[in-house]
Amino acid sequence: MTKSITKNAHPNKQPTASNPTTRSQPDMYARVTAKILTDLEQGNLSWRKPWHSEYMTGQVMRPLRWNAIPYSGINTLILWNAASERDFTSPYWMTFKQATEMKASVRKGEKGTQIVYADKFTKEEEDANGDLKSSQISFLKSYTVFNASQIEGLSDGFYQTPEPVTIHQQARDQKLEQFFAQTKADIYTGSQACYTQSTDRIQMPPFESFETAMRYYAVLAHEVCHWTKPPHRLNRDFGKKRYGDEGYSKEELVAELGACFLAADLGFEPQPEEHHAAYIQSWLQVLKDDKRLIFQTASYAQKAVEYLHRLQPT
Repeated sequence: MTKSITKNAHPNKQPTASNPTTRSQPDMYARVTAKILTDLEQGNLSWRKPWHSEYMTGQVMRPLRWNAIPYSGINTLILWNAASERDFTSPYWMTFKQATEMKASVRKGEKGTQIVYADKFTKEEEDANGDLKSSQISFLKSYTVFNASQIEGLSDGFYQTPEPVTIHQQARDQKLEQFFAQTKADIYTGSQACYTQSTDRIQMPPFESFETAMRYYAVLAHEVCHWTKPPHRLNRDFGKKRYGDEGYSKEELVAELGACFLAADLGFEPQPEEHHAAYIQSWLQVLKDDKRLIFQTASYAQKAVEYLHRLQPT
């Protein structure tokens, strides 16, 4: 006997006039991964596109639901990419139904963006002894959202472009200094930027050696995301054996995505490091080998950033 119980059904996963079907789970993994692979093959990082778009300079933030709750994980990457490619300036996204409920309407001919919803359901089966055993099965559903820029009739707040965030080129930013200090990470000044797990310390070059304050904080955000990986924190282990192997590439991708998520939350630009070209080549290979990897690493990055936020005083 098999009994399936779906839990925590997402309010947006039911088909609507604009989204009559859902895609199969393998198709969603392949579709999103293929898009990111195409960008990487061209030397572009999908998740950094918003910062490279002139219309979004200095105002990149997390994509927001209709109720101002930020999207997370892989949906952040999907919506950043869509906004950059289609010049959307509003951070707000919603379903056709949600727009209608707010007495607004999606403009005729507008194409929505498919994002995903991950959840689990409980499956109960009888074992050889006739006893019921429960297991958690993960699943993905896709649904379609539209940017506020594609919708008419919303209140003015949905169309307002966020104010640019300005950080002085060389001065330390006290808000960011406080955020990183509150993590209680052991950060010391040295000759290179790295996190060493054996000593549980982060080494950073002198602040003055960076061209801009933003570059310093971008590198620090990357290293602090690495700092979340030990067993006594998030226990994230990809089986790294040596520099440049598959486990190393996966962990670097988590730190890269985590730095971008954190930069969007805190309002600064996650400027790329000089060796990203080498990372792109290693990421291309591991993403080609595993279509689920970008979903998994985005989830790990999200958890790392959430962990860092939890360390802040309430």
